[in-house]
Amino acid sequence: MVATTLMGLENVLMQELTNLGAQNIEKLRRAVRFVGDDELLYKANLSARTALRFLVPIEDFSAENEAELYSQAKVFPWEKVLHLNQTFSIDATISGNHFRHSQYVALKVKDAIADRFREKKGKRPDVDRENPDIVINIHVTGSEVVISLDSTGLSLDRRGYRKKSNEAPINEVLAAGIILMSGWRSDIPFYDPMAGSGTFSIEAALIGTKTPPNLNRVFCLQNWRDFDHILYNKVKAALKSEIIEPDLQIFARDILPKNLEIIAENAELAGMDEYINLKKADFFETEPTTENGIVFLNPPYGERMKIEDVFDFYSRIGDTLKQKYAGFEAWMISSDKEAIKKVGLRGEQKIDLLNGGLEARLLKYELYKGKK
Repeated sequence: MVATTLMGLENVLMQELTNLGAQNIEKLRRAVRFVGDDELLYKANLSARTALRFLVPIEDFSAENEAELYSQAKVFPWEKVLHLNQTFSIDATISGNHFRHSQYVALKVKDAIADRFREKKGKRPDVDRENPDIVINIHVTGSEVVISLDSTGLSLDRRGYRKKSNEAPINEVLAAGIILMSGWRSDIPFYDPMAGSGTFSIEAALIGTKTPPNLNRVFCLQNWRDFDHILYNKVKAALKSEIIEPDLQIFARDILPKNLEIIAENAELAGMDEYINLKKADFFETEPTTENGIVFLNPPYGERMKIEDVFDFYSRIGDTLKQKYAGFEAWMISSDKEAIKKVGLRGEQKIDLLNGGLEARLLKYELYKGKK
């Protein structure tokens, strides 16, 4: 199987898959390849925090032009995968010189499926791009074509709790990945002082309570012919039984009243509102309420929210961390590489990521009391 993810989260996803019991784990670009059974596939979709989708390869072949692609795709017994009354859609990604447009590759495979069904059954299943029963993934590298079934459907960052958001919320998978990278544990105070939509705080609460993030989702694999309802319900029940109710210290703060309303609503939808201490506060004007902890910051930057003097804003972030958060650890993500330099703190770790399609840098700061 192949799990896809965001750039920079491959190692975290590998660790998650190891913990779930995956075998032969191999790092790819924005993806991880591994071996497992149906039980693992069900468990991974329900509980993985840093994966976007899980693909199960069903066929591979070589094709150097559209005629070869069509004929090879048409040979595959699609009637064993799809019912006539089921809808389907096709996603395609391509690299190399043989094929120029991913949409064209998807169209040729769609034609092959439709023509095979007409020959075998006299009619063909319908395409539904919005809410298909079966999602087929085509991955072309040079002349190598891999066809997979997408077990997930709607990508796993769509947790379902964020009905409302502010201008530029951090992706749920990215927020979870940053928290897991930091090594945060449920007994460490968690500070989210520019909370925005509350994604960092909600993902922390899900991690701290061992709540699988996708428990209330439906997946494409539930439409597969060999879907095992009994095993799926057993896996889901086992995951639910592992949920705990710890005494978490998660402090979500924001200066904007409209953001506080959004956070409260999102946290309630996620079932995590009781674990999040939510208050209106200005990061620059308030002190932390514990002696230590970890601070997570996704501050505004040029592309995201207009700030009159972004360099001064980032300089004030650095001053506030130095003056008020000695003894803490801070993790900050930003796409403004120049503004980051104005923080005036040395990053102990620097990790390149993508945030909302923008290149971003994640920095870890150790905030020492006195001199290091």
